[in-house]
Amino acid sequence: MKRSILALASCLIPLASLAAKPADDRKGVQAPKKPNIVFIMADDLAYTALGCYGNSEVKTPHMDKLGSEGLIFDNHYNTTSICMASRAIVMTGMYEYKTGCNFSHGSLTRDKFMKSYPVLLRKAGYLTAFAGKFGFGVHDKPSSSTSVKNDTMPIKEFDVWGGSEGQTDYKTSKNPNIAKYAAEYPHSSRAYGAFGQDFIKKAKAEKKPFCLSVFFKAPHKPSQPDPAFDDVYKGKTFTKPVNFGRENGKHFSAQSKMGRQWGRWTDWGYDKDYDQAMRDYNQLVYGVDVAVGMIREELAKHNLTEKTVIIFASDNGYANGAHGYGAKVLPYEEFARVPLMIYDPRHSVSGKKLRSKALTGGCDIAPTILELAGLSIPGNIDGKSLLPLLDKPESDIREVLPLMNVFGKDPVHHLAVVSKEWKYNYWWFAKEGLEPAEELFNTEEDMYEMKNLISDAKSKNALEAMRKRYDEQLALYKKNVVSYNGYAKYGELFDRNIPWRKKNFSRNKSGSDKSDKKKKKKKKSKT
Repeated sequence: MKRSILALASCLIPLASLAAKPADDRKGVQAPKKPNIVFIMADDLAYTALGCYGNSEVKTPHMDKLGSEGLIFDNHYNTTSICMASRAIVMTGMYEYKTGCNFSHGSLTRDKFMKSYPVLLRKAGYLTAFAGKFGFGVHDKPSSSTSVKNDTMPIKEFDVWGGSEGQTDYKTSKNPNIAKYAAEYPHSSRAYGAFGQDFIKKAKAEKKPFCLSVFFKAPHKPSQPDPAFDDVYKGKTFTKPVNFGRENGKHFSAQSKMGRQWGRWTDWGYDKDYDQAMRDYNQLVYGVDVAVGMIREELAKHNLTEKTVIIFASDNGYANGAHGYGAKVLPYEEFARVPLMIYDPRHSVSGKKLRSKALTGGCDIAPTILELAGLSIPGNIDGKSLLPLLDKPESDIREVLPLMNVFGKDPVHHLAVVSKEWKYNYWWFAKEGLEPAEELFNTEEDMYEMKNLISDAKSKNALEAMRKRYDEQLALYKKNVVSYNGYAKYGELFDRNIPWRKKNFSRNKSGSDKSDKKKKKKKKSKT
């Protein structure tokens, strides 16, 4: 059963880390001259919020144009759908259990960040800039601190810095490094567009290839849309998706309803005024779209359009009321699947309005950028370059992708695995009257995940196949997981073959890592 443009697809990501290889190693593909690279990332942008992804009720002309000129990816996922973890993954190309970085766990270590795409491109002669919500701190050694302060942000690793601490602010004046734009652009989205314009001018003057990364705050809630666009959706009503509301979430695991994702159904007003919630959300998206237009206009102004590759994505999706949820983090489609567009004006795929159904992930961004710059892809990277898909949009690059989360309350922590047709979720938490739960969705035929097939006799073979793939991904987790920041324990907790009563968490209230215990014991002995 073929899917429509809005169809949900199970994303695939590598089963093992890539070995380092030169960027021109692909058969028949010669390494091009270094292009300029612009990477734009939104925050909490659902794939359903763009016109080029089939939504006729929104206005996203600049992003739609970018998609029509480049290649649109219909099955792109984030392996961890929460901003701090996702941004570290995008920067480094590694899964979360290798970055060791997420809220309530810890920051990224400097040695890992020094292998990130902006650092490697700068070493290769690129002029680099960052603006927006960086999202995570960088420490010399493993740190359980998740605070993001200027002294832990890698400001010196960029030629031009326009980043801001923590969640940043929608008011430009409250973000010191872009405050100079406040008078003309009081809302940060357009201010980031102005920052991008100024950096492009600088790079043009210095005659150097450049890499500009702009990470927006929008459309992250609480919503504070740019008042300049108040008329764009004034009085507009929006069509609810077929899986909207809590009556369409009854078949989901009880564990998934024990985090803030469930509570924000009411917190953000989806239960009371869906239209107003979506007006605010889509108005924020519109501001991002305008900023994309500003950046593209500046490229054209300096005759850099044909020399610049543009990548657009989001750090995670957003439920917006689907199944009665109101946020992200969970492995369901609206939460984990996001837009991705790549426009390389030098490539023959450009301008043909093509789409790729290949399964891709956020960890693919870094290796793609590195290959674009003609650099080797480090062996520590889990992602794959997406450039082969520009050569052959109809092809695939992998078979399965793990989705995980260890942020928030324990019950919502999970590991899942998706393929082209299927998604398998395992919910390990079994306290408070719960039993471990499994979910199986045929995302090819059931694009809105309306039926859990875990007990369906006809899906027995698919279930066993997905359980096997899950076990394979867990084995990779156990082999490669960092020994710090509380990640090691999940190797046991996510193991579906170990009964709950035998898991350390069920016996130890804190559920802490053995490695963490040793550290605490050692510290106590010293004192």
